[in-house]
Amino acid sequence: MTPLAHYRMFGHYNAWANARLYGAAAQLSDAQYRADRGVFFKSVHGTLNHLLATDRIWMRRFTGTGDAPDRLDAILFETFDRLRQTREAEDRRIVDFVDGLDDARLAGTIKYRRVSTPEQFEQPLAPALAHWFNHQTHHRGQVHALLTGLAGKAPELDLLIYQRLQARSAA
Repeated sequence: MTPLAHYRMFGHYNAWANARLYGAAAQLSDAQYRADRGVFFKSVHGTLNHLLATDRIWMRRFTGTGDAPDRLDAILFETFDRLRQTREAEDRRIVDFVDGLDDARLAGTIKYRRVSTPEQFEQPLAPALAHWFNHQTHHRGQVHALLTGLAGKAPELDLLIYQRLQARSAA
């Protein structure tokens, strides 16, 4: 698999995994959804907001466009429905971005400032993408654990499941 195909796969996988996660989160009561369960961003609600916030931050770094909050713990949307709609739109934006990459862009660099510190960083795009997709998986795993604890079950999010489904639909 080429590096370009690798990142495109992760962009599409991200959208698939988020859709499954949001589908399961939609089954929670509002109290369960908002309950402080002691994770980094407290609740399913806080963690899903964090994922959207950081995706917007990274997409702004990658593309130079879009809204980006100035806090990692920003609650962008109070209602689950609005958060879900915006998540779906952001996932389409991510898929369009990775599908539009070419080898020259992937070999390029990005410059950005962290949310928490003023210094500027420059780094190659490809490792930044690797970090970003890994970060998404990390926090989806937290939501997955929360769903398991709150509802007794959570959807399968393994990359292999996604890859098998893609192979079947391509056949």
